[in-house]
Amino acid sequence: MPRKLLKFLILFDNTSLLYFPGQFLSGRVLLELQDDTPVLGLHFHVVGECVVRVRSTRHERSYDKENYIDFRMRLLGDSDNQGPTILSPGIHSFPFKLGLPVDLPSTFLGRYGWVQYFCKAGLREPSGLIHKNHQVFIVMNPIDLNLEQPYLADPFKCNIEHNLGMACVGGGIVKCKIILDRGGYVPGESIMITATVTNASSVTIKSTKAALTETIQYFARDKVVQTEKRELAVIARGKIRAGHRDEWQNESLYVPPLPPTNLRGCHLIRIQYDVCFLIEPKSLEKQIKLQLPITLGTYPFKTADGDDTNEWAETIYKPETHYPSTLPIFRPWLHEKNDQK
Repeated sequence: MPRKLLKFLILFDNTSLLYFPGQFLSGRVLLELQDDTPVLGLHFHVVGECVVRVRSTRHERSYDKENYIDFRMRLLGDSDNQGPTILSPGIHSFPFKLGLPVDLPSTFLGRYGWVQYFCKAGLREPSGLIHKNHQVFIVMNPIDLNLEQPYLADPFKCNIEHNLGMACVGGGIVKCKIILDRGGYVPGESIMITATVTNASSVTIKSTKAALTETIQYFARDKVVQTEKRELAVIARGKIRAGHRDEWQNESLYVPPLPPTNLRGCHLIRIQYDVCFLIEPKSLEKQIKLQLPITLGTYPFKTADGDDTNEWAETIYKPETHYPSTLPIFRPWLHEKNDQK
């Protein structure tokens, strides 16, 4: 059959490959044959899954998995094994259609785990040989900030007073007040930061910094087995001498294309975003840190006139903005027996 099978494709009606929970996944499996070809069956399988795999040492592994879609159908042939079907030369098209569940988590690829969706097709010939093909599709489960807790639209304030050194030998207090313009954002927006740092101590503050951070926790068997943390955007300021203060006036942190806060419907991967404000004293004093959690959504807040808060948000659903158009699904080690224990 290899010479007779000219094409074996999975084609989606939605060529962007981007779907939302609750939509229909539809398309066709296309075969192009050169000659009359006997076929026992054409099988179709839709898979949605989350996998977490962490190797802590050479022999220790943490593994967990949960399934969101496991849909199988036979596009050609029957289960009674009544013999092969002869397909004539030319193009044959076998349609499929499936309603996606409404609570699917968004597609996500991380270092220690991922959420992914794909279709597999298998063409079986009488000799027992099975020809296989697969196609990935992308799911985006949107978060509308207008439907979240109302306080996310309000300014987010935080204050701290920290003692540096020992008062009896010339220490003192550092005061910091930080305000974010709100608590919820979408990619493409900017986080506006207003802050006042008052150095009432005798120690020089070497620098101050605001950073947008992403923290990803991976779970296996109800335990956190790995954590990733990275800075996504940073603003830094210089020294503040003893007895002086520094004021930030609407400094902006740009929010790059990112998946939403958490992966709703997923219990193995947790995503959190924070704005961290760091004060670095000059000496052996410990760093002062304020951590303000924010929510990252996909639909922005509406303004008083009903418009979205930014025009760029209209494009955030394009696959090329958030995810590559194809994602890896072939992971041979998933079938290793040791990982399944």
